[in-house]
Amino acid sequence: MALNNLQYESIKRVYEERRLAHAYRQKERRQEVYDRIPGFKELDDQVIATSMKQGRLLIMAKGDSADRDAALKQLRLDLLDLKMQKKKLLTEAGYPYDYLDLEYTCSQCRDTGYIDSEKCSCFRQMEVEFLYDASRIRDLLAVNNFSNLSKHYYYGDDLENFEHALDTSHKFVNNFNSDYRNLLFYGTVGTGKSFLSGCIARELLSQSYSVIYFSSNSLFETLSRYSFDIKSKDSLYNFYKDLYNCDLVIIDDLGTEVTNSFVTSQLFGLLNERHLRQKSTIISTNLSLEELRDRYSDRVFSRITSNYSICKLTGQDIRIQRKLSGKLFPKK
Repeated sequence: MALNNLQYESIKRVYEERRLAHAYRQKERRQEVYDRIPGFKELDDQVIATSMKQGRLLIMAKGDSADRDAALKQLRLDLLDLKMQKKKLLTEAGYPYDYLDLEYTCSQCRDTGYIDSEKCSCFRQMEVEFLYDASRIRDLLAVNNFSNLSKHYYYGDDLENFEHALDTSHKFVNNFNSDYRNLLFYGTVGTGKSFLSGCIARELLSQSYSVIYFSSNSLFETLSRYSFDIKSKDSLYNFYKDLYNCDLVIIDDLGTEVTNSFVTSQLFGLLNERHLRQKSTIISTNLSLEELRDRYSDRVFSRITSNYSICKLTGQDIRIQRKLSGKLFPKK
């Protein structure tokens, strides 16, 4: 699904609003510094004047004369000295030395959406939100984050299993940029599988990685339309491409879909291709390992068991326990 003009313009406005907001904040900070640090504005004025001299010299000078080179060198030294004086005044007044630097929501693309001619991961994520029903991710992340985590409902072996899954989740996030990993959360209903998937998604989205979340049923229904519906194929081409290229795909509740040879083939193709591209995938399922093997074939099972960190979650259904206790998130 390609962005339509309205969606593309909406994304462009987001970047423009970010740049304007950060520029306004920088202006406010600069005025604050002018008011609190005597002499700082004069240094800023000298920087501007010296930069203008340097620019005029570069534009107007002809040839590579020694005098021109010497003048440019002196101006560069003057600018460096002025900048050092400014940093000194800032730190002596209790400010960080980079207090007046322009900030960015995304430091990779500097809030342009592009790195050279390629879309930044933050732009791709906004595409995902527009194209693939962002509410599914937003609903998942509304309460699913590590700060809301509680071990209140886990005991004994169930607690040990959850702590292992939690530790694995933290390592997955912390090493995401350098260590290619996949995760399988499996176990009984309501034991925290989707919760941990949501926690991971939230952390990675905050770091501008692209994340696509699908329930298993929705994923294979969409893949079916791409494969068999000629009218949908062109409109779903970008979806199909992003499914293989985005930083993280989350397949929630694998096993709830109607499983057949098409589903098994598509699942293997997706997992295998993302593995070859070193793109991470998280799967959550209520199925046991034996049921996974029997339902999806040996080669799917082999791909998962050989390339995924496997976390088993056990215990009573936490959602039911919360309703019974009348608490959404009990105290730790």
